[in-house]
Amino acid sequence: MGDKTSDWKEELGRFLKPFLARLGHKARRQMCPLYVSGLIGPGDRKSIQPMAERLALGEYDQLHHFIADGVWDAAPVETELLVQADRLIGGSDAVLVVDDTAIPKKGTHSVGVAPQYCSALGKTANCQTLVSLTLARGEVPVMLALRLFLPESWTSKRARLERAGVPTEYRTGRTKLEMALAEIDRIIAAGVRFGCVLADAGYGMSASFRQGLTARKLAWAVGIPRHLKVYPADVQMIRPVTPRGRPRQRIPDTLSVAAQDMLATAKWQNISWRTGTKGKLRARFAAVRVRVADGSPQRIKDKTYQHVPGEQAWLIGEHRASGEKKYYLANLPANTDLRTLAATIKARWVCEQAHQQLKEELGLDHFEGRSWQGLHRHALMTMIAYAFLQYRRLAAARREKKNQRPTAPANSARRTSRHSRALGSTTPTAMSTLPKMDMQRAAA
Repeated sequence: MGDKTSDWKEELGRFLKPFLARLGHKARRQMCPLYVSGLIGPGDRKSIQPMAERLALGEYDQLHHFIADGVWDAAPVETELLVQADRLIGGSDAVLVVDDTAIPKKGTHSVGVAPQYCSALGKTANCQTLVSLTLARGEVPVMLALRLFLPESWTSKRARLERAGVPTEYRTGRTKLEMALAEIDRIIAAGVRFGCVLADAGYGMSASFRQGLTARKLAWAVGIPRHLKVYPADVQMIRPVTPRGRPRQRIPDTLSVAAQDMLATAKWQNISWRTGTKGKLRARFAAVRVRVADGSPQRIKDKTYQHVPGEQAWLIGEHRASGEKKYYLANLPANTDLRTLAATIKARWVCEQAHQQLKEELGLDHFEGRSWQGLHRHALMTMIAYAFLQYRRLAAARREKKNQRPTAPANSARRTSRHSRALGSTTPTAMSTLPKMDMQRAAA
């Protein structure tokens, strides 16, 4: 057992080298591996004091200072996480998932805690909300960013922000949408490769968010509410006839309708987008080209003001076996087939898996400090730990694939060499969810 523990800790040390180079000071380079190994190792609680006890550090002051009080810049380490994540799974077939996750929290002093919708509980409750961005490829997710959202009850109280150590640049109120776009800019600047941005209806319903992605020349597929207004793809802008005076601005020749109504007469098909643990995952899908009603508002005919047509996009509907109905928009090319649209939309599920594993296995929600700095550093360490576990997962998959490769007969040597790169590909394939690591059992 001890040898297995030694093996994974040595591997962790090698994985962390580029991160430690960004930390600089010797004491920080010592504390970082200890903190990450404490998150990965056994134990129900992954807060500082229990981890220090399990690591036999005696006093936990050094570990606490590293996370909560130490004077060091996390930005270079955050950038290194982006670099390593791109090396692991970046590529044109990767997706970037925008979402948020909630951490239930009692009291009023911990930074960002306020009554707000708590996804973990499915209701409004006292919690912290973290905007998350996840890179995923072949069902393998790596968390890239976790940023605390500050509600108005915090941003309106300067003394409260100062007590929690919120940096000056984050004291102005920002929406989750603005935070997500800022993080996307940071990820792009670091050179992370991905093909499409995915988000649920909480983000997708916002025209400014969709337009922000388009302005960045990004492909996107997002959830929307069923009542979001759209026009047929062939809608025409016409100049209305007026009895006198200057002609009005051009208006659409038809009124916009709710997304669910636009799909009412569409052709629905049974689509399987991937194989799960219980077989193929299926649902009924339909898709039509539309123009979204997200242009400037105008008075149309004798109706109230409506938004004029924007850019063309795919409107996609999903009817699940449970009877639930979902709707989506995507700016993917007009020749994209229905199965590709469905598979792209459904790739968003990996962020929920990542959130669950970060909490249940790595203690994302176990931090007991109150400060902005401590919370974000703890979150950063959990993301690094998660990236390391995915690194091991991919390495194990490559070894298994190599061991299963059949021995080629001598007379096919030329044909085999021609395809050797494809056979040795490290592209992540469908794998089981992140297991309870063998290192945890070994260290127990």
